[in-house]
Amino acid sequence: MAFLSKTLLIGNLGRDVELRYSPDGSPVANLQLATTEAWKDRESGEKKEHTEWHRLVAFGRTAEVLGDYGKKGQQLFVEGKLRTRKWTDKDAVERYSTEIIVESFQFLGARRDGDAAADAAAAAQPEAGGAKATKRTPSRSRKASRTEQQEPQAADTPF
Repeated sequence: MAFLSKTLLIGNLGRDVELRYSPDGSPVANLQLATTEAWKDRESGEKKEHTEWHRLVAFGRTAEVLGDYGKKGQQLFVEGKLRTRKWTDKDAVERYSTEIIVESFQFLGARRDGDAAADAAAAAQPEAGGAKATKRTPSRSRKASRTEQQEPQAADTPF
């Protein structure tokens, strides 16, 4: 039997990312992400919105990059898993908190001048295998370049 706990979100950071370090020195980032759903009411025809707030936690290099570059209002794509933890508050009352453990992320939206967040995030992603992502701006389509490579030139014609 297979199980899956996967969460995909696109939203905006509700505040700057809070970066802390655990007692053993490991980085831990706490962040809040807002996702907004908009729709038109069928009866009244008026536009309605609902914003849901999500608590996220990141560890290791992912936490460091989010802590360095994650700013309030920034749009973010996050992939992670749900985790519910139990804790006791100062009044000795047991509480539960459901969080998303960030496995990977991508900053979205327009880059600000001098902001290297996207490059740093790409370098920190475990799926990238440590290789930096490069931005490609092809001058022609792939199909056109293949056609041009296959067409013989007049100097190449054997007769």
